[in-house]
Amino acid sequence: MSDTKLKITQVRSLIGRPANQRRIVEALGLKRHQGTVLHNDTPAIRGMVFKVRHLVTVEEVN
Repeated sequence: MSDTKLKITQVRSLIGRPANQRRIVEALGLKRHQGTVLHNDTPAIRGMVFKVRHLVTVEEVN
């Protein structure tokens, strides 16, 4: 099992975005614009990031 983590940063505003995208960003733990969180690299997290890929940037951290 790898110890890879994903560093997820919100780079776009949620103003005017659909409710499901707002809920995904909130579920990722992002609280404000330019906020950053670390998550384990799992298929569930990757799927969530894929849904809001236009609002966030992702870096792999070892």
